[in-house]
Amino acid sequence: MKKDLHPANYRPVAFKDMSNGDTFISRSCINTKETIEIDGETYPMLKLEISSSSHPFYTGKSKLVDTAGRVDKFMNRYGDRSKKK
Repeated sequence: MKKDLHPANYRPVAFKDMSNGDTFISRSCINTKETIEIDGETYPMLKLEISSSSHPFYTGKSKLVDTAGRVDKFMNRYGDRSKKK
């Protein structure tokens, strides 16, 4: 491995999914202000709104994530294009 390839602050960071409470540890350079203790070790923590453990597409609970009525807006604007006016 090349020397000085990674930044100096490349370290294990805990990512916490706030919607279901799951936590996973990965390496990152992100700056965080909060910490969390996992298995007796303290890690910097980053809060996430959604991750693969809570995303409806990956959990199989839903096929589509509709944020702020985007599907309704699309259907109103473009609707059924096969109809002739």
